[in-house]
Amino acid sequence: MDKCDNHAVNMDYCNCTYEPCPRKGKCCECIRYHQKMNEMPACFFSEEAEKTYDRSVEHFVSLHT
Repeated sequence: MDKCDNHAVNMDYCNCTYEPCPRKGKCCECIRYHQKMNEMPACFFSEEAEKTYDRSVEHFVSLHT
């Protein structure tokens, strides 16, 4: 998927700090990728937690329990 009609709007909300990420602003690709890796996308984490690059489900749960 090269074109995303919502890319500009999505970028306003994307807090991913992984710079070479080809999925930035392409939420459907991002979610599919992280689901396959048993992870959560950056937008599920606070800015501070996202910077750890620990996108594991376990890390997400630990932050919310």
